[in-house]
Amino acid sequence: MNEKGTISVHTENIFPIIKRFLYSDQEVFLRELVSNAVDATQKLKQLAAMGTYEGDTDRLQIRVSLDAQKNTITISDQGVGMTADEIKKYINQVAFSGATEFLEQYKDQDQQQQLIGFFGLGFYAAFMVADKVEIITKSYQKDAEAVHWTCEGTTQFELTKTVKKEVGTDVVLHLAEDAKEFLQKDRIKSLLDKYCKFLPVAIDFDGKVVNNPHPLWTKAPSTLEDKDYLDFYKELYPFSPDPLFWIHLNVDYPFNLTGVLYFPKITNNFEQHQNKIQLYAKQVFITNEVQDVVPEFLMLLHGVLDSPDIPLNVSRSSLQADSNVKKINTYIAKKVADKLEELFKQDRKAYEEKWSSMALFVKYGMFTDDKFFEKTKGFALLRNTAEQNFTLEEYQEKIKPNQTDKDQNLVILYATAPEKQDQYIQSCKKRSYDVLVLNEPADQHFVNFLEQKLDKVTLKGVDSAPVGQLIDKDESQENVLTEEEQKKLQSLYTQAVPDKHVTWTVAAMPADEMPVTITVPEFAKRMHMMTSGVTMPSTSLALQATINANHPLVQKLLRSKKEEKQRKLAQQAYQVALLAQDMLNGSERTTFIQNQIDMLIAL
Repeated sequence: MNEKGTISVHTENIFPIIKRFLYSDQEVFLRELVSNAVDATQKLKQLAAMGTYEGDTDRLQIRVSLDAQKNTITISDQGVGMTADEIKKYINQVAFSGATEFLEQYKDQDQQQQLIGFFGLGFYAAFMVADKVEIITKSYQKDAEAVHWTCEGTTQFELTKTVKKEVGTDVVLHLAEDAKEFLQKDRIKSLLDKYCKFLPVAIDFDGKVVNNPHPLWTKAPSTLEDKDYLDFYKELYPFSPDPLFWIHLNVDYPFNLTGVLYFPKITNNFEQHQNKIQLYAKQVFITNEVQDVVPEFLMLLHGVLDSPDIPLNVSRSSLQADSNVKKINTYIAKKVADKLEELFKQDRKAYEEKWSSMALFVKYGMFTDDKFFEKTKGFALLRNTAEQNFTLEEYQEKIKPNQTDKDQNLVILYATAPEKQDQYIQSCKKRSYDVLVLNEPADQHFVNFLEQKLDKVTLKGVDSAPVGQLIDKDESQENVLTEEEQKKLQSLYTQAVPDKHVTWTVAAMPADEMPVTITVPEFAKRMHMMTSGVTMPSTSLALQATINANHPLVQKLLRSKKEEKQRKLAQQAYQVALLAQDMLNGSERTTFIQNQIDMLIAL
């Protein structure tokens, strides 16, 4: 047999299309060819299981080899092989799916397996890196003759008889000038690690099996121990600390999905946690861009998802919109909620210890997904400044006796930077008010969300008003100053601190409070947080400065006959208030420090 002919294509100029549009990334050629080799191997195993093939299939493997002198990469399998007629059908008729026909032929067999690759377009990814491709193949069929197919990147091919002892296929790529990088062992090893690490057939490269054909997610959860999950995590992310916990996914209706999702220990550098979920289709790596498959609020999770029901474009490089994708998305959110509830009920103390790392996922999920909120509202936690944890219901019950205002609204007080707002927190504690810590990125939205979801509840920052005004209980504090004294006091401070961002008022407050308290109205602070992402007030905001009419410093100011002394006292009281808000900067900070030094010298 010596035959020449023209490849039958369903569109003109197939090779430029493959190179420029179908496969945008040159390196995927190896994924496609190794996947086809796996497909051929799986077919032979299936035929053996059905009694159609009598040869040994226990040790079948795929071999990838390089020959720098010949400038070739060879992908060899011990699979079903092809006859001359099958080459004409599956290779020369571009876009004809051999796997589809194979499944149709054996659709009634009980032991049918899922197959990975498709002959046709997948094979032609070879021409992204090769200017000549050879196929040397021998079919498993009895008395089949080995054949040799050659094509040099045009629609012309040559098909001849050849000699090949073993059943299977060798695909030989003669690399193009711009693809010589793929003759480097490290480059090929990295591609095999990326795309073929968990393929279900052993892959030999450079004398070693470089893949794990039986990854953890393909095994029954009942056969696995914690150590197995931790070891697999290290295999995926060698330099990461152990995860908090994990979820093993295994569903076959109404879609097929397996995998393991891990909850990592989150650091403030969120970017390093993103795009860590790997998507596979029957153990072939597809992408780590899983935005549509995984809910957005769970994108910081790590792990593996494997589903043949996620539709991909023909090059497998991107997901396609589909109802199954939405179902999987919803299913994953439900499984995460179920797992969190299980952990909460099994060991609340351990759950609370993990909460700081889980809070971002849960809170973000609650205000972006109503169904997730309904599932998690019973075990989402609030943590106060005493590091105590409460569910939403528990916390409302805790503060109800002392933090209910005159209109029967529950007032939740919170700090966004506890260490810097300690002065305000201590003022609240004097009145037995409890203060939450809401200082994570998600909390900027969580504050508004809680007010929307909780009935007759309002949230206020501890520094949004003087402590006596945070919870309006219709109780008034006695003012020791006359109206004239109050006007004089306000005038003194306004002249001493001519800052257009500051509005001065005088109010009756307990004598043990600060002489001046600087606050940022809750509405202004929330707007600032939402637009800038900064949780602490800024000096560019409109500040409310409240003078404590009952503080001992007031009488000292009013009695003093020296304007300079009044000015310095007022300035220093204001600077102390700025310091309490961590807003004492620049020349004011320098002046304040010098005044303290002068005071020490005078003692």
